[in-house]
Amino acid sequence: MKKRCFDLLRQEPVLCAAGLLALASLFLVPPDRGYLAYVDLRVLALLFSLMLVTAGLGQQGVFTALAQSLLARTHSYRQLCTALVFLCFFGSMVITNDVALVTFVPFTITLLTMAGLEKKLLTVVVLQTVAANLGSMFTPIGNPQNLYLYSASGMSMGRFLLLMLPLTAVSGVLLLGCCLGQKNAPLENLASRGASKRGDRKLMLFYWVLFGLSLLTVFRVLHWSVPLAFGLVGALVLDRIALKKVDYTLLLTFVAFFVFIGNMGRVEAVSGLLSQVLHGRELVTGFLCSQVISNVPAAMLLSGFTDNWEPLLEGVNIGGLGTLIASMASLISWKLFTQARPGEKGRYLGCFTVVNVAFAVVLLAVALI
Repeated sequence: MKKRCFDLLRQEPVLCAAGLLALASLFLVPPDRGYLAYVDLRVLALLFSLMLVTAGLGQQGVFTALAQSLLARTHSYRQLCTALVFLCFFGSMVITNDVALVTFVPFTITLLTMAGLEKKLLTVVVLQTVAANLGSMFTPIGNPQNLYLYSASGMSMGRFLLLMLPLTAVSGVLLLGCCLGQKNAPLENLASRGASKRGDRKLMLFYWVLFGLSLLTVFRVLHWSVPLAFGLVGALVLDRIALKKVDYTLLLTFVAFFVFIGNMGRVEAVSGLLSQVLHGRELVTGFLCSQVISNVPAAMLLSGFTDNWEPLLEGVNIGGLGTLIASMASLISWKLFTQARPGEKGRYLGCFTVVNVAFAVVLLAVALI
């Protein structure tokens, strides 16, 4: 029993922390009918639908085929680095930052190893991680904290995109500069390094339709129950394997934080103090809080005590930079890289920290102007 608890704590520290906070809050606010208003079903339904889409399309080889198509046009290491980094940057805007890294980092490790460029692997993976965290901030569906804050704030799509455009544009320029600053070397065409998987047309149609329904829900055209019902029934009939790949721990983490935040909001002393601390400091507080508990929990925790959504949104997105735990997606790259290159953990952590801090300083300056 103790071993199971330890394993759960080690594998899902954020879920465990959220669960403990939710349980502790029950002593302050005993369960009643008010609990029913805590959970945002729209956010949970959209998260489930989008995770199902990315799991299903990933199984069908869609993202790998896209990567190979782009790499067919690369003829030098500098071009290859740029292509791999911006696959994560633009891909994360649609398939979320963690899915972009799960999809493209293993592809990168295999590709660079086959090309004899193992020494370049550390730099590319670090830049891919930064690219996924920063590219994902541009859209409401790019990462969980964006989806939550977009839904909770009632912000229009146009306003959201205009708000995040400057930070995203600056991020893209910085990443491009890092890629073009790499020492160049000739490279043989890598298009033939591996054959892409041909997907099942019926399944691909199902997932593209589900993605379309999810987008319409994001735009508030459809009710959240439409993509949820379509995705759940369709996957049960057509692709139960994809259902197993959905990150249910993330959904449970959201539920736990909904309970904790809802209860804290009903404790006047706590809500008053946090509201006072946050007032006018949403951006910096969101950034600093993300460094300790990661940006998704930070967004959910702080959102309950302010209605100044825009600086909070900027703060938790920039907050994905910095420490290794500032964005849980960064841990994906860390795990994948250290499995491939176990002797370079220290070098990776050092490079990761330097690059993240540099990007964070620039983006915080842009946001504060």
